[in-house]
Amino acid sequence: MASSIKKTDLKKHIRDVQDFPKEGIVFKDITTLLQNKEALKKSVDLLAKKFRKENIELVVGVEARGFIFGAALAYKLGTGFVPVRKKGKLPYKTRSVTYELEYGKDSLEIHEDAIPAKTRVLIVDDLLATGGTIKAVTELVKEQKAVIAGLAFLVELKFLKGKNKLKDFDVYSVLKY
Repeated sequence: MASSIKKTDLKKHIRDVQDFPKEGIVFKDITTLLQNKEALKKSVDLLAKKFRKENIELVVGVEARGFIFGAALAYKLGTGFVPVRKKGKLPYKTRSVTYELEYGKDSLEIHEDAIPAKTRVLIVDDLLATGGTIKAVTELVKEQKAVIAGLAFLVELKFLKGKNKLKDFDVYSVLKY
């Protein structure tokens, strides 16, 4: 059954939270969208539609909210799912990348055998801000000699220009602010 909600209505399901996680930030809270079955379904359907013909073999989701959309997309596209986690959270041998945040450094990991060479991969996260996290994830995926078919986001904060760090990739965002 098709979702009755329109793409133009999705922003109504995202709540702005002032001064989170720190003063001066307006946080785009997607938990209100996730609670609404029609809005969630429409979001996943729109992400899947964009990449349906790209022969995606694996979806890579970034901790934590990227797991929500990544797993749903993997199901919708008929692929497997690979989690990229914060350091120390994966149980097997990993590859790691450390990257700069606006307030310090962070590290992400992927299992060293998670993606066979030449596999067509879609990388998914809930939000594109500065692009640092996803740029780091692309490095992890490229180390495994996979083909990055695209990068998918529910929300893009255009004013932060994260897309500029990702010029080598097909970047798709359902909603832009």
